Amino acid sequence: MSGRRSCQIRTHLAGVTPGTYASRNEGESAESVIPQGYRLWSEPSAAADTLDGMKSQQSTQTMKPATAAKKLGVHLPATPAEFQEGVVSRAELNELQANPPRWLVELRETGPHPRPVVAAKLGVSIAGLARGGVTEALTTEQIEAIKDAGPEWLEKERATQAEVRKETVRIKKRNAERAGS
Repeated sequence: MSGRRSCQIRTHLAGVTPGTYASRNEGESAESVIPQGYRLWSEPSAAADTLDGMKSQQSTQTMKPATAAKKLGVHLPATPAEFQEGVVSRAELNELQANPPRWLVELRETGPHPRPVVAAKLGVSIAGLARGGVTEALTTEQIEAIKDAGPEWLEKERATQAEVRKETVRIKKRNAERAGS
């Protein structure tokens, strides 16, 4: 697609200031160095160069099952095969969120949960999970077992997460004060 800006880029030559007309000054006449078929940046653009002539087509927005599973907060391999193999439309995703089927309710309750959900349930970051050696999806039972065991890495990562949250609040407060003054 050629638009006004892309035309400027096409006609720009090395050593010529953008927005000026490129020409060779030889004696009395100035010969343009812009190739035939290219228009100057200052010329009005043709209707074909703009998006005004395009008609919008209403199409259904679809997403891959992995994207839908991420938006639903579930681990993709634990979902039913028909969910994993098809595509999910925006309307289907909204329906799953509004009226979750039994398999979705069960996955959200018992798991296995994806890493972002595991991190949230443990109160740590995803990077903190990796530093703690947790790289796979966990069930709710496994998450509770980790909480009960209280390993050293979990306490350390929770403390780190608390510091990060405090620092974020401090920065937001500082920025609000700067914006107010």
